[in-house]
Amino acid sequence: MVALTLALSLLAATPAVEIVGEAELFAPGIASTEHSEIRLTISPDGRTALWFSRNRPGGPGGYDIWIARRDGAGWSVATPVSFNSPGRDFDPAFSRDGRFVFFCSDRPGGIGKDDLYRVAVTAAGFGTPENLGPKVNSAASEYAPMLSPDGRQLLFSSDRSGGSGRHDLYTAQSKGRGFVAAVPLPGAINTPADEFDASFLADSRTLVFARAPSMQDDRVDLFAATTYGGRYDAGMILPLAVNDPVKDSYGPMLDWSAPDRLTFSGQRGGAKSMELYRVTYRLVSGKISGGRHGR
Repeated sequence: MVALTLALSLLAATPAVEIVGEAELFAPGIASTEHSEIRLTISPDGRTALWFSRNRPGGPGGYDIWIARRDGAGWSVATPVSFNSPGRDFDPAFSRDGRFVFFCSDRPGGIGKDDLYRVAVTAAGFGTPENLGPKVNSAASEYAPMLSPDGRQLLFSSDRSGGSGRHDLYTAQSKGRGFVAAVPLPGAINTPADEFDASFLADSRTLVFARAPSMQDDRVDLFAATTYGGRYDAGMILPLAVNDPVKDSYGPMLDWSAPDRLTFSGQRGGAKSMELYRVTYRLVSGKISGGRHGR
C-alpha cells in the first residue's frame, strides 16, 4: 500500500527541473578519486571546493571534509580542512554569501548522534565550529544542511520522531543569527521512505533530493520537487543524465558559482566508488537568476 500511494503521488506531480546535457566528472584525480567522495560544494567566487570522503586517507577521522582551491593552473592538491575532528565530519555546504560553511558532525559536545554545525570562512581559512543548537538539532541524526539562496531557510534531513517515516526533510526559518524550531517540509514530499540530502535550487522553491525505501538497503535516486501554495509536491525522479540505473546517486548541491548548475555524487559507468559530478539544469516553471557559467 505504501509503494502504491507513493507511485500515484509521483505520477500526479509536475516535473520541476530539466537536466541539460551530460554530467561532467569534477576534478578527476584531485576530488574524484578511487575513494568515496560525496557532496561537492563550491564557493560563490568559484575558487574553493569542499566535499567529504568516507575513506580517503590523510584526515583525522573516518569521515573527513576536504578542500581544493582553484587558480589559473586548475585545482590544487586536496587537503583536509582545519575544522575536521577525530569523528565523523561530512555534508559541507557553503552559504550563498560565502561567509559560512554548514556541515554535520558527531564530535563531542553535540545534542544527538550527528548534529548540524556552521563555521565562519575567514581570511586565514576557517573559524571555530558552532553547533546550531536544540531548535535545529535533536537526539537523532541530522544530515545535509543547506541555507537557501535567499538566506531565509535552513534545509536538512532528520530521522527524529514526528516525521512521516524514516529520514524526512525539515526546514528551520532563520531568525537573527539563529533559527526558529525546525518543522517537516509541508506537503507530499516526505513519505515512509528515506528522504535526505536535499538542495535548494536557484529559486529557493525547487528542491533536488535523494530518496530510497531504505538508504542502507536500496538504490538511492535523485528527485526534484517544488512548492505550490506553501506545500511541496511528491517529486519526480530525475533522468539517467543524473541517476544511474544500477548504482546510487545522492549528495546534490547548488553550485554557488553558477546558479544554473547542480553538483551531485554518483557511482556511474562502472566506477568502484562514489565520484563528484556537475550538471547544468533548467527550471521548468521559472527563470534562473545570474549568467552562464564558465569552465
